[in-house]
Amino acid sequence: MKMNDTFMKTRPVFPLLLSMALPNVISMLVNSLYNIVDSLFVAQISEQAMTALSLVFPIQNFVNAVAIGFGIGINAQIALYLGAGDHENANRAATHGMMFSLLHGVVGMVLCIAIMPGFLRRFTTDSALVDMGVTYSTIVFLFSLVNMADLAFEKIFQSVGRMNVAMVALITGCVTNIALDPVLIFGLGPVPALGIAGAALATGIGQAVSLVVYLYVYCTTEVAVRFSRRCLRFDAALDGKLYAIGVPAILNLALPSLLVTFLNGLLAVYSQSYVTVLGIYYKLQTFLYLPANGIVQGMRPLVGYNYGAREHGRVSRLYNLTLGLSAGIMAIGTLLCLTIAGPLMGLFTSNPETIAIGQTALRVICLGFIVSAVSTTSSGALEGLGKGVPSLVISLCRYIIFIMPIAWVLCGRMGPTGVWHAFWITEALSAVIAYAVYHKAVHQK
Repeated sequence: MKMNDTFMKTRPVFPLLLSMALPNVISMLVNSLYNIVDSLFVAQISEQAMTALSLVFPIQNFVNAVAIGFGIGINAQIALYLGAGDHENANRAATHGMMFSLLHGVVGMVLCIAIMPGFLRRFTTDSALVDMGVTYSTIVFLFSLVNMADLAFEKIFQSVGRMNVAMVALITGCVTNIALDPVLIFGLGPVPALGIAGAALATGIGQAVSLVVYLYVYCTTEVAVRFSRRCLRFDAALDGKLYAIGVPAILNLALPSLLVTFLNGLLAVYSQSYVTVLGIYYKLQTFLYLPANGIVQGMRPLVGYNYGAREHGRVSRLYNLTLGLSAGIMAIGTLLCLTIAGPLMGLFTSNPETIAIGQTALRVICLGFIVSAVSTTSSGALEGLGKGVPSLVISLCRYIIFIMPIAWVLCGRMGPTGVWHAFWITEALSAVIAYAVYHKAVHQK
């Protein structure tokens, strides 16, 4: 049966967007829960094991950012070409995207394994801690090729509207990882207790299982794009487009880490409790923003496809619908933070001082939630349209240009509470910029 991809420009916009968004929301929820469960198992090894994971995390997170960011570039180009009816170039984009993803995996594996001992020693002199970090990271990075292929497949299937495939692959991998964690970490029957090495191995095997799911679906069903050996020839224009979207997307994913480091520096002067509250806020934010981010992910291939098909009216309707749904979700998040800020903080700490500080923080920060829908929707839409640089401009406003100087000035005048106010002020200013940048970029050739 020939795979029909025209549903992206023919189905009614609202049910289409929901059908694309819901699997993403479920996938992101499962992934968030998996990360928590995985951390709980590692915490049972020792506090030192958790510290080792924390030290490895920045490099591990950067590798994932490269995989996901470049995957966004693959996703956008395939959707644009399919929308234009150019299946040949869609196949070429898929082939080149996978080829470069595998190359990134090899380079990432070699470099990360080589630098990790020196990287870890910059943060600790504890040789046992360094050894645990090296053990964990070596095994994890040996699976870099698998991880890159996983995430490339995820974005390829999303670009053709096969969101359910990505959801099933992710859930299968996460369940495998969770099931293997206690077996490989603590041992079972003939399986020896591997400790932190077992946690790393469970992660890698989970990724491999996800890849098997993708390969099985690709080989046994009709997919709108196919890899082809004849598509492998060098194409500077196409490769440039993949990186023109991918590199800004990678930076978008890396910017929040830079912001957290900066704000921790401001808050640490006052009390460790303020740093703790900021960390808790970002954990809560993951869940609060999760449904909205899922909708944006569902929108991304749809706007790309319809833009490529010159269905500009549908692009506009998809953007406005996503904006409205995201704002509605963030309104619920605002209400929760205003009414149950204390219980939300109490999920993560029993310290009365930290809970009191956290209540104030959540009630101030949440004032920017609704308006942040403009920035997140605009940035996601621009990535879907293959306009990576304008998307990066929005992210730079949200994570560096506005919030860092505002937080620094307000912190000097109001104390740590000034940092909380910087969030909603930044979101309001960024929304104005995002709206203008989006509409300017859309109307450019």
